[in-house]
Amino acid sequence: MSGLPVASNRYYDNNFQRPGVKLLPNEFFVTREDMVLATVLGSCVAACIQDPVAGIGGMNHFMLPDDGADPSRATSDSMRYGAYAMEVLLNELIKGGARRERLEAKVFGGAAVLAAMTTLNIGDRNSEFVRRYLALEKVRITAEDLQGQHPRKVCFMPATGQVMVKKLRAAHETQVSELEHRLAREMRDRRAERSRERVELFARPAMPAHPDANRPDNGRPRVELFSRPAGITASRNETLGSSTHGKTMEEA
Repeated sequence: MSGLPVASNRYYDNNFQRPGVKLLPNEFFVTREDMVLATVLGSCVAACIQDPVAGIGGMNHFMLPDDGADPSRATSDSMRYGAYAMEVLLNELIKGGARRERLEAKVFGGAAVLAAMTTLNIGDRNSEFVRRYLALEKVRITAEDLQGQHPRKVCFMPATGQVMVKKLRAAHETQVSELEHRLAREMRDRRAERSRERVELFARPAMPAHPDANRPDNGRPRVELFSRPAGITASRNETLGSSTHGKTMEEA
């Protein structure tokens, strides 16, 4: 697992009386040991996946549903995207002796902790993504606790497949609140950037001015609505812009 963002924050869990590892956002962990994998989730999602026959399991923690396919991103940054985080977890489980057809998943998170998250739908999108991804990979979901409005603390025992979930008050989880605010700012910035790109893509190209055209103060040319057929001479009352027959329009 060299080069991959493996969780390294080890501790001893007094509640479960066994060693544990705390997962931060963008991390994962796979093990055969009798231990606890713990994380705290807001709009992020964690997948807890186990092969009950091989006795191996693992957990990830991802922030966004996008595929993260940009090859220029660092590995640790790619883990924030669901497609990459799920692929890494499944691959490491299979490398450790798990069989894909025996894998069972339990998924958690995807809450709308902040009011802004209801508009941005990050939690909903993460939840829909993890369900869709596991269905495509034919990994059965045996339990889930997704969406809602409360952050969660999740404790997973890979050796047995047992998961304990505790709902938390968002006001008491400073780490979750800070992460959600950061995600909300990032998503707003990305939407603004995409809007600018659309405006630039469909902007009207500059039109060259006709040498005989009248030019109003805004610099946009005025053109004759109906061009005169070649060879026909204008009468004295039919000149461009005359009050009798002159017909002009401002270019849209």
